[in-house]
Amino acid sequence: MTEQLSFAPNGNIAPCPYRLECRTYGIGCQGVSYWYKNGEKMKNKEVIRAIKFALISASAGIIEIGLFTVLNEFTGLRYWPCYLTALIASVLWNFTINRRYTFKSTKNVPRAMAMVFAFYIVFTPATTILGDYLAETVGWNEYLVTGLNMALNLTLEYLYDTFIVYRGDMDNNDIAKKD
Repeated sequence: MTEQLSFAPNGNIAPCPYRLECRTYGIGCQGVSYWYKNGEKMKNKEVIRAIKFALISASAGIIEIGLFTVLNEFTGLRYWPCYLTALIASVLWNFTINRRYTFKSTKNVPRAMAMVFAFYIVFTPATTILGDYLAETVGWNEYLVTGLNMALNLTLEYLYDTFIVYRGDMDNNDIAKKD
């Protein structure tokens, strides 16, 4: 398989970011360039993907804040075990649903999971330690700290999943084939 190439407005070769899905390349208003697939601007597809990711992540957020609330209010545990348990539950939910419905990927599940795990090897200790410091030492509200961590997680994981985990392997599962 060869990657389709075109020329960017500056004269450089611009590979299609969507790999072999692209059919034509065009320049719209004010020199903005777009790749098209069957006449559909691929840029719109990514906006829809981002919205789906945010909505599915919101459902994971409900799981996370719900479990965090139960643990925080009824167990007497410090901030970090409540946050860590809730984060793990939401990550498992988020990975499973977003892989199938947002990224529509057939990528090897253990490999994709390992890549997401690599993200959380950095993200989890950083947010757990900082969150515990802010909640227990500085005295910030636990729910504010958790909300900030959730917003950071949403943003960073979307970028990581899009550009690293599922790069070149999106929209190829059975659901994407029906679209």
